[in-house]
Amino acid sequence: MACLCRRYSLLILLQILYIYSLGFYARTNETNKENETFPTDKKPFPWNSLKLPRVIVPLHYDLCIHPDLSTFHFTGQETIEIFVRTNTSFIILHSKDLEITSSVLLSKDDMWSSTPGKKLQVLEHPAHEQIALQSPEELVVGQVYLVTIEFHGKLADGFDGFYKSSYKTHGGETRIIATTDFEPTSARMAFPCFDEPSFKANFSIKIRREKQHIALSNMPKIKTTELGGGLLEDHFDVTVKMSTYLVAYVICDFKSLEATTSSGIKVSVYASPDKWDQTRYALNAAVKLLEFYEKHFDISFPLPKLDLIAVPDFQSGAMENWGLITYRETSLLYDPKTSSAADKLWVTKVIAHELAHQWFGNLVTMEWWNDIWLNEGFARFMELVSLNATYPELQYEDFFMNAYFGAIARDSLNSSHPISNPAETPIQINEMFDTVSYDKGACILKMLQDFLSKQVFQKGVIQYLKKYSYRNAKTDDLWNSLADVSSSLGGIMFLKNKHWQILTEIKEMMNTWTHQKGIPLVLVKCEGNTIKLRQERFLKGVFEEDPEWANLYFWHIPLTYITSSSNTVHRHVLKTKTDSLKLKEGVAWVKFNVDMNGYYIVHYEGNGWDNIITLLDQNHTLFSPQDRVNLIHNAFELVSAGRLSLDRALDLTRYLQHETNNIVFLKGLGYLESIYHVMERRNISSVSEHLKKYILRSFKPVIDRQTWNDEGSVSDRMLRSDLLLLACDLRYSPCLQKANELFSQWMGSGGNLDLPTDLLKTVYSVGAQTGAGWNYLLKQYSLSVSDAEKNKILYALTTSRHHEKLAKLITLGMEGEVIKTQNLAILLHAIARNPEGQRLAWNFVRENWKKFELASFSIRTIIFGTTSHFSSRDELEEVKIFFKSLNNQGSQLKITRVVLETITKNIRWLEKNLSSLRNWLLNNL
Repeated sequence: MACLCRRYSLLILLQILYIYSLGFYARTNETNKENETFPTDKKPFPWNSLKLPRVIVPLHYDLCIHPDLSTFHFTGQETIEIFVRTNTSFIILHSKDLEITSSVLLSKDDMWSSTPGKKLQVLEHPAHEQIALQSPEELVVGQVYLVTIEFHGKLADGFDGFYKSSYKTHGGETRIIATTDFEPTSARMAFPCFDEPSFKANFSIKIRREKQHIALSNMPKIKTTELGGGLLEDHFDVTVKMSTYLVAYVICDFKSLEATTSSGIKVSVYASPDKWDQTRYALNAAVKLLEFYEKHFDISFPLPKLDLIAVPDFQSGAMENWGLITYRETSLLYDPKTSSAADKLWVTKVIAHELAHQWFGNLVTMEWWNDIWLNEGFARFMELVSLNATYPELQYEDFFMNAYFGAIARDSLNSSHPISNPAETPIQINEMFDTVSYDKGACILKMLQDFLSKQVFQKGVIQYLKKYSYRNAKTDDLWNSLADVSSSLGGIMFLKNKHWQILTEIKEMMNTWTHQKGIPLVLVKCEGNTIKLRQERFLKGVFEEDPEWANLYFWHIPLTYITSSSNTVHRHVLKTKTDSLKLKEGVAWVKFNVDMNGYYIVHYEGNGWDNIITLLDQNHTLFSPQDRVNLIHNAFELVSAGRLSLDRALDLTRYLQHETNNIVFLKGLGYLESIYHVMERRNISSVSEHLKKYILRSFKPVIDRQTWNDEGSVSDRMLRSDLLLLACDLRYSPCLQKANELFSQWMGSGGNLDLPTDLLKTVYSVGAQTGAGWNYLLKQYSLSVSDAEKNKILYALTTSRHHEKLAKLITLGMEGEVIKTQNLAILLHAIARNPEGQRLAWNFVRENWKKFELASFSIRTIIFGTTSHFSSRDELEEVKIFFKSLNNQGSQLKITRVVLETITKNIRWLEKNLSSLRNWLLNNL
């Protein structure tokens, strides 16, 4: 039975008028002879660009999909309503790994008659993932046509496009589901389409399935028809206008919990039947957050329903498909018996992130992938805004600082890239989904909010969303909206009250953050009542003798500072290389980047750091917890750039014995722990043993105060989890004794004893050090229906010091049965962190390189996770040789540059600081 729906309605006419209003009406033929190329099949192809021509735009897709979950194949039929902007004989669109069996064109006149239409010849360009449908006669500008395409393909084995996923029931039965993940360029793997974000259209979707399954898609199901042979066909309502990468459908046998928001939106959370009882928390969070966003953005959620579904095999954390958000199980399911405080925080923030995308990305979409930060940076930033308002008890503001740390770690390397960066190929586009787009994007938004005020920023964002609803936008469009509101509300008090001047100021300032890579270093020197300022680019592993030391970068930096004579937050925009501030009087100290709202590193020259270290020793509460974290972070980052000696940074941490804020304490201890692991991996045992002794002696009172339960605030619980895990790793006897006792009790109960959720990773890691314990954990891993617990068990298994056990984990990860393939990247990363597993993981990657998918998100985790800890010149040369062989094979991955620079930085850090570290420890033990 045909799955076609011939529609020609007022909606289409309105869309045509909209296209004209945007100036899409063109008079030159973009598909001319000059553009002909010759793809692999040697037939002339009428287009030579990776981007599609703009001569045809889609208005509506009528799509019918029938997956066979026994053969893992699917068939599809679609009718695309297109509008012709330029006379042409070709319809060029995307298709990848699909076989086109039929393609027919119907004109406007054909729609009203029984004319069968004109057959289209299909030309293929596999390298560009494009097809050209050649018409026997020219398509006329300004006209609407219907293109009917029949196709079939295979459910993908990976995690992109239309792919198969599986799960095991509690009884051991394997069940198959079919699901989609189209971002950024994989819709073309499921159906031929105009697979670029600016080609927005409406979609009518039908799914054929067997009776034991259900089908979900972006919109609510409006009817189901019986086709015979045990098949049903679900019809879903027409979507709003959206990009192809947001289309989604899932065929499964899952169960759901449902609730309704105060505005009448039906929210459902789906999971496999055995995990259905883990959906309650996500449902409550989704309802609460959806209600918040509707109010905060002053824009109603435009769909009548929102589904969230936990997919058993999923590559990333989640995907924001409009109305049907797909999640990795660990990002959606919450089990009170095995999910820790950190797990709850993670699930809540991922839900907040994906719901923010329903506005940022779905309602307003970036014009091209170079501006993906408009989606991802905003969604990361909105995690902070939404969770502060809806879940203040999670204390997310403290943990949001990790976005700064992650962004700076990447952005302080020369191999970083601008936030807005050219990207053409699917691999280049995938590489844009990184910490620069997500975390740096969020950080500069937070900085801009602090600069403009929360009120002005929120109103500017609302204007931006309303103005570009159901459309595409560029970065400048955001600046324009913020300038409009700033002008009307007087949000930037020190600017002249004229719109064009405010717009110029905002654009000029923010372009320095989005159009160039890197992070600024602000050098501060106090001389009497004058503060001298200087800005440079901050680069790790680059020292004064290096040519990169001097650079031409500069930013418009919205500085904030407090002084010893005033707690008032002072502001100054640093627009030049050097500047100076005149104070009313001399000050004993000054602290820049108040509460770490700004995205920059500060170096206090002269005796500036000495004064700060003394102040922290005498009364650390003079600075806010955020400022204390900022000082600790800046000090150790400056060591990596050769601006501050390691012994001064270590001196700063001595006050931590008196620190009462959990997040500050963890940040300072984290640097000591990371240095310890460097020494351990390099087998510099004399230093690692001294550092271990120093940590246990200095922080023994804090360790001993920790209870072995789940009591306290989120930060209390996360401190307890991290601190006891470290103490056991450092072989602290009381900690090992307690963990072994709990592990023995748990094993003795057959795994039924409820252990404190925050301490599962610690207890399991200690238990995994014996052969019997390791084997029992692996058995429990295969039996557990909680992915939160499975994650903790898997981590524990990777801490074994037995080579053969680590090798077995890798084998299981490749097989994909016991350990799902989706976890392979995380598994290799964890094994590489283990001194006994670092060579094993690296050798495995080299020997199995051809088995990895280069365009996948996980490839960067695999490469970076197995090499970034190297710190010797032999290892650097080994990695260089391997990466060179990849380049010779045509693999051009930016992450390889990041890795080489990171290893070089590690080497130089050791060469410069090992002696200082050794001497400091001897003097402080």
